[in-house]
Amino acid sequence: MENGTVNGYEMDTPKNITIKGILSLLMESIDDNNHSRSVISLGMGDPTAHSCFHTTHVAPEAVVDALQSGKFNGYAPTVGLPQTRRAIAEYLTRDLPYKLSSDDVFITSGCTQAIDVALAMLARPGANILLPRPGFPIYELCAAFRHLEVRHFDLLPEKGWEVDFDTIEAIADQNTVAFVIINPGNPCGNVYSYQHLKKIAETAKKLKVLVIADEVYGHLVFGRNPFVPMGVFGSIAPVLTLGSLSKRWIVPGWRLGWFVTSDPSGKFRNPKVVERIKKYFDILGGPATFIQAAVPGILELTDEVFFKKTINTLKQSSDICFDRLKEIPCISCPYKPEGSMAVMMKLNLSLLEDISDDIDFCFKLAREEFVIILPGTAVGLKNWLRITFAVDPVALEEALGRVKSFCLRHSKQFE
Repeated sequence: MENGTVNGYEMDTPKNITIKGILSLLMESIDDNNHSRSVISLGMGDPTAHSCFHTTHVAPEAVVDALQSGKFNGYAPTVGLPQTRRAIAEYLTRDLPYKLSSDDVFITSGCTQAIDVALAMLARPGANILLPRPGFPIYELCAAFRHLEVRHFDLLPEKGWEVDFDTIEAIADQNTVAFVIINPGNPCGNVYSYQHLKKIAETAKKLKVLVIADEVYGHLVFGRNPFVPMGVFGSIAPVLTLGSLSKRWIVPGWRLGWFVTSDPSGKFRNPKVVERIKKYFDILGGPATFIQAAVPGILELTDEVFFKKTINTLKQSSDICFDRLKEIPCISCPYKPEGSMAVMMKLNLSLLEDISDDIDFCFKLAREEFVIILPGTAVGLKNWLRITFAVDPVALEEALGRVKSFCLRHSKQFE
């Protein structure tokens, strides 16, 4: 934390790197007076910037209907509209061996707010939480504001970014409250098998902790493993499921997310736990009431054709990305993405002349080629890079061609 003084009081500011923060710096580094080529960003997971990704007509029609009804201009209950909670419970129940109720569902402003809620509920003096490395840096930032100690366990690239269970057992102790699983994986593009998820639940049971399952990319899979919700194993260990409409429906700006207690054994139904969650939601601002009111129609009426089209486009883009990366000598991609919208690749600095690390690589690439890529340091892996491939295929080809030119220009000349 960095200290600052306001009206004589010391205030701590977390020093954590954020994705938006570093991407903003990369954009600012580009010379505004020299735009001979367009800037192509492979850094932010917002597919709406590209015409090949758009939501189903069902979604805006449901929003318009809710708005024009005139019934949803007032405040919603702080935990969410009853019909919205019920619809999300029914939607998630489709993939579970038990039935969720509307009481298990709390509506949030996107998945980011659901992350904050989860960590706020678990924070207490001396507590620690286990986070994946690489991972999503919002968790570290929320933990820093909550004074919740962070410990990292590794994901293994040579094993499809599976969890290193030896690391988890080595770093967990009696003060560990939970560990986080992101599936489908961001930033790695991995999708965990049923067997691996079951082992995660069994490990949580052994350690007597709960699992926070970040499933914001749920169902966005196009490889050998189907998407299996962590809640399937809620009877083994309690699960907090975090999700949203953002990615599957391609509406990240609508900020409609959920925080769900996937716990058939009922540990989260303790009246004191329920009251604590409800009181915390009393201080939060949820999504706009008319957006919440549109959710039942969106979940019920969206057809499989829309989902399949999105999956096919993501698979096409991921194939282009993986194939073009193989043509770049100083970059290796240990795992072909099978889900989500991102992939990790490793830099071989020994092949580059004047690049000191991943951050240096990304800033020089931005200035010279007008291509934005996220340095791996931002997600916990130094000298790696994260590419978001949810991009128009033509733009993706162009961007990766520029990356190749950049690497060749900066390559060491061996005799």
